[in-house]
Amino acid sequence: MQGIGIGISDFKRLRVRDNYFIDKSLYIKEIIDNQASVILVTRPRRFGKTLNMSMLRYYFDCTEKDNKELFKGLKIMEQEEKYTSKLGNYPVIYMTLKDVQDRNYENMLLDMKTEVLNVYQEYRYLLDSEKIYEEEKEKIKEILFGREDEVALKNSIRELTKYLNRHHGKPVMLLVDEYDVPLQNAYVEGYYEEAIKFFKTFYGITFKDNPYLEKTIITGVSRVAKESIFSGANNFKVFTVLDNEFSDDFGITSEEMEKVEEDFQIEEDREEIKKLYDGYTIGNTQGIYNPWSILNYLTDRKLVPYWVNTSSNDLIKLILKNSTTVKEKIERLLKDESIEVKIDQETVIVGIEKNEDNIWGLLLGTGYLKVTKVVDAFKKIYQVEIPNYEIKFLFEDIIDDWFRDKVIGNDLNTILKDLVTLNLEEFEEKFEILVTQMFSYMDVGQNTAENFYHAFVLGMLVGLKDSYYVNSNRESGMGRYDIMLEPKDKTANSFIMEFKVHKEEKEKSIEETIENAKKQIEDRKYEESLQERGFTNITKMVFAFQGKKVKMKVI
Repeated sequence: MQGIGIGISDFKRLRVRDNYFIDKSLYIKEIIDNQASVILVTRPRRFGKTLNMSMLRYYFDCTEKDNKELFKGLKIMEQEEKYTSKLGNYPVIYMTLKDVQDRNYENMLLDMKTEVLNVYQEYRYLLDSEKIYEEEKEKIKEILFGREDEVALKNSIRELTKYLNRHHGKPVMLLVDEYDVPLQNAYVEGYYEEAIKFFKTFYGITFKDNPYLEKTIITGVSRVAKESIFSGANNFKVFTVLDNEFSDDFGITSEEMEKVEEDFQIEEDREEIKKLYDGYTIGNTQGIYNPWSILNYLTDRKLVPYWVNTSSNDLIKLILKNSTTVKEKIERLLKDESIEVKIDQETVIVGIEKNEDNIWGLLLGTGYLKVTKVVDAFKKIYQVEIPNYEIKFLFEDIIDDWFRDKVIGNDLNTILKDLVTLNLEEFEEKFEILVTQMFSYMDVGQNTAENFYHAFVLGMLVGLKDSYYVNSNRESGMGRYDIMLEPKDKTANSFIMEFKVHKEEKEKSIEETIENAKKQIEDRKYEESLQERGFTNITKMVFAFQGKKVKMKVI
C-alpha cells in the first residue's frame, strides 16, 4: 500500500516518494484548452490548490529534463500530441503568497521581498546568460540581496518574465498561488487600503499587455472584486465554486472516494466518513469530499474534525462577529435548514461585514456553505446549507468564540453549569451581565429583535451540545416553543424557554411582557412532548427583553 503524503504539496516530491496520488492530471488539459490569458480559480482552503499548481509547474517547466517520468501512467500522457507536446515547453515562474501576511504594511512588504527573492533564486543562471544585459543583471542582484525599493518590487515579476522570455526564446507560464492571503490578512490587521494599492499596481504591471507571458494561473479562496485588484488585466477569467469549469479538479469526487475506500479497506466507516467530510458541490459536480480531512483520516483512522480553525479563518470570524442579520440565518443553518440568500461572488472586502451578499459569497467560496439549488441565477439567489458535520462543528466553535470573546469576568461554562444545576439566581445574574456586554456592541433592529435574541441564546447553548439536544421552534402541545433543552440523560434537568420582546404600544411594563410569555407556555402546553417521552424534571423559563435589558422568570 502506498503511503499518505500528508502535508506534502510538492508534486515532484509526492511522485518520487511514490505516495498515494489521486490523478488530477486532466486539469493540465483543461488549462491548455482554456483560451483566457489570465485564469483565476477559487476553491476552499486545503482542497488541493497548491498541489495542482505544483503539478502545472513541473509539467510545463522547460528547465528540468526528467519531468516526463513524474507523469508516467497519468491520464494526461494518454492525451493527443497537442497536449503532451506542452510537457517541458515553457519557462515557469511559480510564486506563493501564503506567507505574505504580517501585522503591518511595512512587514508585509518585507514578506513580499522574501518571496520575490525566493523566486529569483531559482533563476540565478540568468546572471551567466549572454542574452541578459549587464544593467539587467545589476537589477537581478539588487533583488537577490534584498536591496530593491518598493517600485522595483512592484516591477520585479514582470521584469523576470522579460529576462526568461529572452533567455529561453519562449513565452513564460506564470503561476500565483494563494493570491488573496495578503489582502484578507491586511483587512484583519487594519492596513487593507495600503495593501490593495500595492497589489493593484503589482498585478497591473505584471499582467497588463505583458508580451512575455503565455498564460497566468492564479488560485485563492476568495474572488476579490476585479475593480479592486485586477482592473488592468486583459482577457481575465474567474472560475468559482459556482462554475462548471474545473469542477472535478479539486477535492475528492464520489467516484474517486470509492477507489480510496477500496484501496485502504475503510468501507465499514463509509457512512460516517460521508457524514463528516462529504457534501461539497462545485459547479455541476456534487458529492465532493474535503481532501485534507480524508488524508488525515487515512493517516490517523479517527473520525474527528480535521479542517480545524487556523489563521485563515480570521476574516470569517471577524465578519460573523459583527453581522447581526447573518447570525440569525446561521442559527437556522445550524438546525440543518436550507436558506435562500443572494450571493455576490465578487468580494469587496472593505466593509464586508455590512454587505450581506458579499458575506454569503465569501462563506460559500471558503467552504462553509454549499449551494443546493439555483433559485434565480439572474438575481443571484441561491439555496444554501452547511455541507457536513465537520463544518457544522466549526460554525459552533466560532459561535462559542463570540461568547468567550465578550464574557468579561464570567466563564461561559460556569453560566451554563448554573443553568443545568438549577442554580438559577446565579444564572440570571451572570446572564444579565452577559447580555449587557454582548448587546453593547450590537445594533439590534426592532423588526428582527426577537429573532436576534433567540439566536443569541441558541448560540450560547451550543456549549451544552455534548450533554443536551438543543431544539428550536418545534411543535409541542398546541404550539411551537422557542427553545427546548432535552438532556441525553433522562434523569437530568430539562428546560423550555420562551422569549418575548417588550412592545411599548401593547404592554405597560416588562413585567407584563413576562406574564404574557408565561401565559403562552401554560396555555399551549409546551411541556407535553417532554412528558410523553418520560422526562419529569422540567423547568419552564421566560425571558423578556427590552433593548439591552433582560428579565428572567421561572414558572
